[in-house]
Amino acid sequence: MAINRKPTRRVQVGPVAVGGDAPVVVQSMTNTDTADVEATAAQVKALADAGSELVRITVNNEAAAAGVPRIAERLNALGCEVPLVGDFHYNGHRLLKDFPAMAEALAKYRINPGNVGFGDKQDTQFSMMIEAALRYGKPIRIGANWGSLDQALLARMMDDNARLAQPEEANSVMREALVASALRSAARAEELGLPGDRIIISCKVSRVQDLIAVYRALAAACDYPLHLGLTEAGMGSKGIVASSAALAVLLQEGIGDTIRISLTPEPGGDRAEEVRVAQELLQSVGLRHFTPQVTACPGCGRTTSTVFQELADKIQTYLRAQMPQWRARYPGAARMNVAVMGCIVNGPGESRHADIGISLPGTGESPVAPVFVDGQKVATLRGPHIAEEFQGMVEEYVARRYGN
Repeated sequence: MAINRKPTRRVQVGPVAVGGDAPVVVQSMTNTDTADVEATAAQVKALADAGSELVRITVNNEAAAAGVPRIAERLNALGCEVPLVGDFHYNGHRLLKDFPAMAEALAKYRINPGNVGFGDKQDTQFSMMIEAALRYGKPIRIGANWGSLDQALLARMMDDNARLAQPEEANSVMREALVASALRSAARAEELGLPGDRIIISCKVSRVQDLIAVYRALAAACDYPLHLGLTEAGMGSKGIVASSAALAVLLQEGIGDTIRISLTPEPGGDRAEEVRVAQELLQSVGLRHFTPQVTACPGCGRTTSTVFQELADKIQTYLRAQMPQWRARYPGAARMNVAVMGCIVNGPGESRHADIGISLPGTGESPVAPVFVDGQKVATLRGPHIAEEFQGMVEEYVARRYGN
């Protein structure tokens, strides 16, 4: 069943469209010191190579601001055209004014209404950032965040709530304040002359049910494109499960135009893991296709051999590695489903349902592996080279089915 996305405006971020009828965009963020040009450029390229369509970088001081155009130049030399998004907090108004080359090199500015300025300076400094976006023709993301919510706005809304005959719970008021902060900032940006089709909004929290409630309210209140993400999602399986639990619900309801999975990386871990999780989430709910799906059984007492596990891992790694070339050469290959099964119980049936599948022998079964293509049994593999022979059959199938 197709997901009907809620209609939003279309915002152009460099060559990437966000919102409207564009596909949901995957984005990520570096964790290098932006002043370290080589390290940041290398990580941006690695994230882009993994499939990140937008990459955000921290611009927190003068050294970082001075490094941005050099990072852009380095990426251009590497043939990497991914748009860079500048992440600003506290001093973005000054950095955008003092470093015009940086302001020009970025494809989008992220503004946090909770710390763009305080007291009498808030509107002045927000206005300066909008003026920069106007001067350089850039879109913005107004990114409100639970951890840096505008405290003056929250205090006013808490006071108003306390005067009600039946006050709402404090948590509910905080969610309303988060939405109000983002929407008021967007309205102010438009008052200052920034077109509505250059504004993206996010309201990030760290708890699943709060995120769902906030984005449902946002989607009902505006037609700006929405950036989804569970902020500070956590490490490993906890972060993946929490992000998936929240974002899958919203995406299934048609809410969301661009996503980021904010995983805490393992020590020395691969930053691109957050990109792969975002892709797999979008693919799992049927919104996009990035790489062929490998269906593999979890194993049980019938499958004491590790052959099917090793083959599933090998095939999955191989398919992901091939996709950068296959995307242009074999259109549609990303929709392919491959089954690598481990015994006779579900193996033949799952293999028939896949585009191409293999049912490996379980413990005590005949040492043969039937292969199915488009629902039909086409071969039976035997011997020590089953993995290599099946991979060759996958290659032949892709070329035959998806080639010109």
